[in-house]
Amino acid sequence: MGEELSHRVYLVGAGPGDPGLMTLRGRDLLERADCVVYDALVPRVMLGWCRGDCELIDVGKRGGCHTLSQENINALLVQCARRYACTVRLKGGDPYVFGRGGEEALALQAAGVAFQVVPGICSAIAGPAYAGIPVTHRDYCSQLTIFTGHTASDKGADLPNAATISAVPGTRIMLMGMDKLADNMQALQNAGMPGETPAAAVQWATTARQLCVRATVATLAAAAQAAHLSAPAVVIIGDVVELAEFLDWRKHLPLAGRRILVTRARHQADSLCRALRELGAEVAELPTLRIVPPKDKQAFAKAVVNSPHHDWLVFSSPNGVERFFEAFFTVYEDLRELGGSRIAALGSGTAEQLRKRGLMVDVVPHEAVAEQLIAEFDRRADDFGGLEHSTVLWVHAQQARHVIRRELEKRKAIVDECIAYDVAPGNARYASVLLEERADLITFTSSSAAMHFVSMGLSLPENCAVASMGPITTAALKKLGLPPDVEADLHTIPSLVSAVCHWASTTCP
Repeated sequence: MGEELSHRVYLVGAGPGDPGLMTLRGRDLLERADCVVYDALVPRVMLGWCRGDCELIDVGKRGGCHTLSQENINALLVQCARRYACTVRLKGGDPYVFGRGGEEALALQAAGVAFQVVPGICSAIAGPAYAGIPVTHRDYCSQLTIFTGHTASDKGADLPNAATISAVPGTRIMLMGMDKLADNMQALQNAGMPGETPAAAVQWATTARQLCVRATVATLAAAAQAAHLSAPAVVIIGDVVELAEFLDWRKHLPLAGRRILVTRARHQADSLCRALRELGAEVAELPTLRIVPPKDKQAFAKAVVNSPHHDWLVFSSPNGVERFFEAFFTVYEDLRELGGSRIAALGSGTAEQLRKRGLMVDVVPHEAVAEQLIAEFDRRADDFGGLEHSTVLWVHAQQARHVIRRELEKRKAIVDECIAYDVAPGNARYASVLLEERADLITFTSSSAAMHFVSMGLSLPENCAVASMGPITTAALKKLGLPPDVEADLHTIPSLVSAVCHWASTTCP
């Protein structure tokens, strides 16, 4: 019993569908979990937060068919608790709101297994909010009732508590009732609810697939059928539904309804993902590459040690900046040891990483392309007396294009290389799971991201468009048989986001 108590199961709510609505506590547990037992409605992008060696167990229900019965899931959780120190039971929405989390908690308690509950945002609240419907409003109602529209077959078609639901004031939210929507709406009317009461159904709430139909209690079932709405959906009944006409904030976002995959390395994807999400897109990170140490670690270390003896330090990427200074401060204690070296950065993102370390950047092109960096050197030559006989340390990736070295040497500079890192393929297992879902667009921000996508044996989802961050990436995509539908004018995140918005404005969701 003592060994079992040293292990723990966490009943974690995954939220309503948008991964951004997962709690910080829930994500932290996923990142350190040894085992994750998850449901069908859990966004697959969340599985990408898990460690590569984490065991993933699908116990979801699809089309009325259970992968495992509830009793077997309860037993599985006990087994996992005895095997793993940290087991996460990941459930859609909130574990205790019509999620049978209470049954699982009781089973764990009876088996002597320690557990904790991490609440999640329930679709009963989030679904209406994402459709512009506040579930309470002081001018409309001050009471909220949440009920299930799912009844076992041996109980008949009518809601057993239809009379109570019809009589209660305020907003009424029905979960899990789409299969019998017409019967449920009729049962409410039979119990005295006026047929003209405003009602709405929101399918796949908070995701790119979200679809909302507004009608009345008498007409909602027919309207939902005409719009091909089905489960999962949340039904809202009450006068607050009328506020959607004024408060539907999501419909004004240029990328609403779009699901976009971002193939950048995970720690680099934040700025692009954030910009796309702010514009309404559902974004999933699909890292096709990961950063690993360079092949020749000794040569890298030697280059860092000798870096203060160079007139110029040229950094090709934010990754290079990070890796270089990690190594630098294992040798030197003070940034001033760099001496009087001038600094050049390939693009604004690289320059920003240098500025965060308190360093001024002397040369930075407006676009993160090697040819543009050389052009900027030429334009600024009079400011620093040209490059002839200057010693340059070029910090870059293992597979970098050799444009910078070649062109600097043409200008009589003496160039040493500092290969700070290499790239390797990402998690193919997770990528394959993610690609099983629908996607409208996939972005490639570098040639290496495109090459590793193909090397991992991945293929695009059906009808998925391709976006490229500039001509060099486009050339690589064409060679790989993935000609882009969208190309950024400049090799920058803002330019790529602008190109994606233009694409969205000219294509149907």
